[in-house]
Amino acid sequence: MSKEGVDKGRRRVLTALTTVVGGVGTAYALAPFILSMQPSARAQAAGAPVEADVSKLEPGQMMTVEWRGKPVWIVRRTEQNLKDLPSLDGELLDPASEDTQQPDNCKNLGRSLRPEYAVIVGICTHLGCSPTYRPDVGAADLGGADWKGGFFCPCHGSKFDLAGRVYKGVPAPKNLEVPPYTFLADTRILVGADEGAA
Repeated sequence: MSKEGVDKGRRRVLTALTTVVGGVGTAYALAPFILSMQPSARAQAAGAPVEADVSKLEPGQMMTVEWRGKPVWIVRRTEQNLKDLPSLDGELLDPASEDTQQPDNCKNLGRSLRPEYAVIVGICTHLGCSPTYRPDVGAADLGGADWKGGFFCPCHGSKFDLAGRVYKGVPAPKNLEVPPYTFLADTRILVGADEGAA
C-alpha cells in the first residue's frame, strides 16, 4: 500500500478515540480498587465521637460507653472522693500525670474537665485487661484504710485511683488513658472530641 492513500487525519482521530476509550476503561477497572482503600461507613462510625447523657448518674456511680471499640468509663465522683485525691500522691507512680495519658486540658489533679466527672478508658495499661470499679472505701482486699476507692485489675493486680492514676508497685506502668472529650451541656458529654471540636 502506498503512502499516498493513507488519511492522516482519520488516523489521528482513531488514535485519539482509542486512547480515550482505553483511559475510560482503565478508570472503570481501577475505581473498585481505589474505593476499597477508603474506610467503610462502619469503620468511620467506629471512630466517631460518642455522646453520653450523665443526667441520671448519681455521685459514686459509674456508666460505660463504647468509643473506638474501647470501654470508656464516666464516673461521677463524690465530694469525699475529690477530697481524697491529693492524699494519695505518695502512693502513686505518676501523681502529677506527667505522662501523656490525657489531653492537655485534663492535666490537673482530677485529670478531668470538671472535677466531679472522671472520663477514663477502661483498659489496663499493663496487658489490656479491663479493671473493675471498686468505689468501696477501705476495702480489706485492696489495702484496707489506705484504699480510697478506684479501679482494680483482677488479671495481675494493678490498682488505680478514681482519677485513673496508677499505684506504685503494681504491674501497670502508666496511668489509665483519658480520651479527648468535651461537655455539650451540663449533663451531656461527647467522648472522642476535644473542646475545640464542639
